[in-house]
Amino acid sequence: MARIEGFRVRNFKALKDVSLGRVWKGKESPLTPMTVVIGKNGVGKSTLFDAFGFLSDCLRFGVEDACGVRGPRGFNNILSNGEKGPIEFEVYYREKEKARPIIYELSIDLDKSGRPFVLKERLSEAVRLREIRKVRKYSFLLLKNGKGDVWKERMRGRGIETEDDGPDPSVESARICKSKEKSGKPETVELDDSRKLGISTLGSLKQHPRISAFRRFVEEWHLSYFTPGAARSLPLAGHHEHLNVRGDNLANVLQFMESKHSKRFRAIVRNIAKRIPGINKIRTKETIDGRLLISFNDKGFRQPFYAQHVSDGTLKLLSYLVLLEDPNPPPFLCVEEPENGLYHKLLESLAMEFREHATDSQVFITTHQPYFVNGLNPEEVWILEKGAAGFSTIQRASENLTVTSLVDQELPLGGLWYSDYLDAR
Repeated sequence: MARIEGFRVRNFKALKDVSLGRVWKGKESPLTPMTVVIGKNGVGKSTLFDAFGFLSDCLRFGVEDACGVRGPRGFNNILSNGEKGPIEFEVYYREKEKARPIIYELSIDLDKSGRPFVLKERLSEAVRLREIRKVRKYSFLLLKNGKGDVWKERMRGRGIETEDDGPDPSVESARICKSKEKSGKPETVELDDSRKLGISTLGSLKQHPRISAFRRFVEEWHLSYFTPGAARSLPLAGHHEHLNVRGDNLANVLQFMESKHSKRFRAIVRNIAKRIPGINKIRTKETIDGRLLISFNDKGFRQPFYAQHVSDGTLKLLSYLVLLEDPNPPPFLCVEEPENGLYHKLLESLAMEFREHATDSQVFITTHQPYFVNGLNPEEVWILEKGAAGFSTIQRASENLTVTSLVDQELPLGGLWYSDYLDAR
């Protein structure tokens, strides 16, 4: 399955220049299947979470709308303080485990009229050239100001092997080797709207399978902004295969699971019964006017009760279990602060379940709860902090040799965080 190995963002709010995992011209190890970002309040965890959401919104709605929904000043509201732009992103990923890395780069700036537009966009493949012992980037898409070239074919030619140990930092990233000509002539394109992404337009064409694959990958990301209030709504009855961003279709997804994936539905009920005392049955019930209710049976009560009367924590836990039992999970799942509203002793086991799920879907989580971190290892955890200038910095917990040594001695990572071992010194 496709997996992000690294992510870089520049000039986005407090993230002046933050990288996680392996990026182009970097030597960091790739991201693990589950990545968890921790830190104090106000250090930028929500901003990092929103960086993925912003990139997803740029694909779906265009860069102007993606900026506009993040404040009345649009682009200027999200540009790092004191910077003049552009806002930049890099996604370093593989379509499957042993495939060559794909690098997506995006730069967004203001045009002469003061409106955000796509300054530069590039989708390329990292290829190791055995003859010169270097790694080069070969473009599938290269656009500047909405104009540029697109290549239809895969890279061909002798002396090429899969890159497996990271890009050589001495390689000039913008250079395109002459051997690129062997992969076919480029097609010159010009988008009619420079505020839309090239991967959105060209990714819908069969002629460009690699662009299409990346577009589908980003489109299928799931960022969970679950709110219990939304889950208490009364949606119209009807099957929904996947939980949406806010969770207001939780009843619809449960109805679908109960009808089409009864084994997974029973697993959800068993799992929540282990964690929430008394609950032994969950059902969906359709009202006379075609609305859908979630019905809970508790051993201590004769009559069932409904989602409108259960705790926030119960609904939140139920939504996570639904995500974890999704028969067709998203390739990239983001969850912000899953601990909110949950009993602290549930968190370590929940972390372990997310890790198990990461074999089918890459998981990215932000948290400030040590009990959740107790279920993790140092390679999975990144510590986000804020420097004196007000910009965020990030470090992998495994880079702290004292921490890794103590974890090797079976001290829980969350306990070390609570004792300030993970804080900057």
